[in-house]
Amino acid sequence: MKKVCSLILVLFISATAAMAQKSIADIITGEWLTAPKDAKILIYKEGNKYSGKINWGKTTGRKDDKNPDASLRSRELLGIVILKNFVFNGKDKWEDGTIYDPNNGKTYSCVIKLRDNKTLEVRGYIGFSMFGRTEIWTR
Repeated sequence: MKKVCSLILVLFISATAAMAQKSIADIITGEWLTAPKDAKILIYKEGNKYSGKINWGKTTGRKDDKNPDASLRSRELLGIVILKNFVFNGKDKWEDGTIYDPNNGKTYSCVIKLRDNKTLEVRGYIGFSMFGRTEIWTR
């Protein structure tokens, strides 16, 4: 009986830890205002990865006219996915993702770090993360 209780306790603790890990990883989900305050990005979870799409923009009807794919240049920016494939590293970052910049049509490697519940640090880069640009997004 003592072994069964010990096993149940271990399983309960493991399940609780897994749920806590999940809620920590999901903390970035929701709507974020970009640094220039010209767009809101909705970050959401798909499977075990995180993505983000343009949910609002100051310039309604703006097209993706800088896209390197000519067939996509006529689409509106509202609703396009600009953050893709982010994975929570188990600590404080979401890594291995990309960010698309509709202002120049380029896609960069990206790391997201949560500073606090209301502040995201979004760093796009080419090659090494030390060669890039960081923006601060707010809830």
